[in-house]
Amino acid sequence: MKIQTKVFGEIEISEDKVITFVNGIVGFPELKRFVLLHDEEKGTGAGIRFLQSIDEPGFAMPVMDPLVVKPDYDPRVSDDLLAQLGKISSENLLVLVTVTVPGDLTKMSVNLQGPVIINAEEHKGSQMIVENKEYPVKFPIYEILQAGTGKAGV
Repeated sequence: MKIQTKVFGEIEISEDKVITFVNGIVGFPELKRFVLLHDEEKGTGAGIRFLQSIDEPGFAMPVMDPLVVKPDYDPRVSDDLLAQLGKISSENLLVLVTVTVPGDLTKMSVNLQGPVIINAEEHKGSQMIVENKEYPVKFPIYEILQAGTGKAGV
């Protein structure tokens, strides 16, 4: 199927790539169908991908693997919340965190408090609030990413 996106223009995606968020995304409960995209021309740049809404072309949320910036990230989520995603295993589990990219890149952060959890096998996802109180909503990542690429400064 073809979908229109703000970031990537018109793209073609396979139906089996659609991820359904039964409860939508926090703040956007009406948006339920998404696809995970990355910019092939620019590479994934620190592993940043986009959770693109199929229903709203202007909505694409940057996301990344939290282990890139927080190797010991171990979110605790209630079993009841995970149950809505079907049978979860280490092979089909994908955990992503949303990335905030402000005008001042040195203030870039990820939300460790509200990860996006996806059952890749059943194509079901949910954004959940973790039970761990030590994980902030705005975890600064600019310096971590710079150190990982070997670049100094901006």
